[in-house]
Amino acid sequence: MLKINNLYVKFKKNDIKIEIIQNLSFEVAKNSILGIVGESGSGKSITSLSILRLLAKNAEVSGEIFFEEENLLEFPEKKMQEVRGNQISMIFQEPMSSLNPSMRCGQQVEEILFRHKNLTKKEVKEEVLSLFEKVKLPNPEIIFKKYPHEISGGQKQRVMIAMAIACKPKLLIADEPTTALDVTVQKEIIDLLKSLQEEMQMSIIFITHDLELISEIADEIIVMQKGQIVEKNTPNEIFHHPKEDYTKALINSKPKLDVRLKTLPTVSDFIKNTFQKVIFTAKERKEKQEEIYNKKPILEVKNLKTYFQPKKSFLEKEFELIKAVDDVSFQLYEGETLGLVGESGCGKSTLSRTILKLEKATDGEILYKGVDITKLKRSSAKQFRKDIQLIFQDPFASLNPKMKVGEAIMEVMSVHNILKGRKERREYIFELLERVGLKREFYDRYPHEFSGGQRQRIGIARAIALQPKIIICDESVSALDVSVQAQVLNLLNELKEKYAFTYIFISHDLSVVKYMSDQLIVMNKGKIEEKADADKIYENPASEYTKKLIASIPKGI
Repeated sequence: MLKINNLYVKFKKNDIKIEIIQNLSFEVAKNSILGIVGESGSGKSITSLSILRLLAKNAEVSGEIFFEEENLLEFPEKKMQEVRGNQISMIFQEPMSSLNPSMRCGQQVEEILFRHKNLTKKEVKEEVLSLFEKVKLPNPEIIFKKYPHEISGGQKQRVMIAMAIACKPKLLIADEPTTALDVTVQKEIIDLLKSLQEEMQMSIIFITHDLELISEIADEIIVMQKGQIVEKNTPNEIFHHPKEDYTKALINSKPKLDVRLKTLPTVSDFIKNTFQKVIFTAKERKEKQEEIYNKKPILEVKNLKTYFQPKKSFLEKEFELIKAVDDVSFQLYEGETLGLVGESGCGKSTLSRTILKLEKATDGEILYKGVDITKLKRSSAKQFRKDIQLIFQDPFASLNPKMKVGEAIMEVMSVHNILKGRKERREYIFELLERVGLKREFYDRYPHEFSGGQRQRIGIARAIALQPKIIICDESVSALDVSVQAQVLNLLNELKEKYAFTYIFISHDLSVVKYMSDQLIVMNKGKIEEKADADKIYENPASEYTKKLIASIPKGI
């Protein structure tokens, strides 16, 4: 169906040509799923955009892209417009930025059908509702009328899928369609795409950085690095008998559920052959936990409730309170990493925001070193805010794009009077950057000049600059490549040992939470579903909800 021969993609910038794709050749068979795996910058998305000819104007493309024996690179733009969305469709990585926020969900799918199909308005609406049922959206009539911001991340992705399959395409390109989704929603999306592929007899190119995930549905897998194919084979061969060090690194960089390593391997470890597998034994872990839990808790949450009152229209007489956090109690000990997991909307982030006093508690107590911080006045909260810091999910959004990263760290130090004078603080920031694996000269660079992993390291440097006691990591590695994720997780553990930090680690990636955590809290609909040792919960989950979460983890073939 699709055949790419000797594809090269170059981008021209200031009279310099940067080669992104080099001599790429592969085929996609009819009624099959091809997985493309690699880190950010490997050329996965550029390849997919090349197929649809959606690259920027400064791109130079050479080679051949045959779709049903016609070279797409020779198509005039008008003919290409008939191909896009009709014969070849694409599901983009981030549905919120891909959907029009000013249009209702139903209208956005209707627009595709009006563009490519000769149907009446009534027929189009019926077709959209049918598509919403096909992608298993609840209450299609209601979703039809809603705007993107009014539905969940998983539902937005289903709307995108409905839009992509509206014209029954022969080829569907799914570019990281499950990144940052809950593990249960991720499994639902994977199962949905597989069933749609079988039902509609279409081919799929599935792009991801997660080998375990793609190995569950792909017929063939391509591993890309620096714009080239490094390995191509069946999922079984790729996953169980990888030939290349880079492929081995992608598989092993992700934490495993059956063994706990002291340090996760990174891509460079495998390529340089420097990784030494050292297991954190059950005995060592038990001794470490005895040391932690013999102390008094540094933070106690008692019967905490955070309720929200939704706005009602003039037609509504009654409304139901949103119980985001509903009677939650737990203790956090100095030197502990407390894992917090659950699906979107379970209350994880609201709980952390309430602890940080970014949301007002409706009832209950939050005792930090014995003092109830829910009763602290604004003037008395400065020391507390210094002691509890947050590492955000999206480091780029949390950094001021107009401010050099050194100045962004300097700003928080000045507010809390860390050290005396600019010169002393500047030297301290240089040390911080080096501690998190960055260079001193990065001080004078802007956020857009860094990779995702580097920006997350800057976020960590800013958080530890205030010498906090507790750090809340809110989905702080969820959008990172597995190898970069391994680097950041190793760094967090190193800093914890060196500075005796205490972490609340929030994530939807259950294998990551298990690797990082001493104790684990599973939340569901604002309540604690269960709380116990992380290993024990994974070995013997007590609730059906936890069993469902664990069963949804991609484990490879």
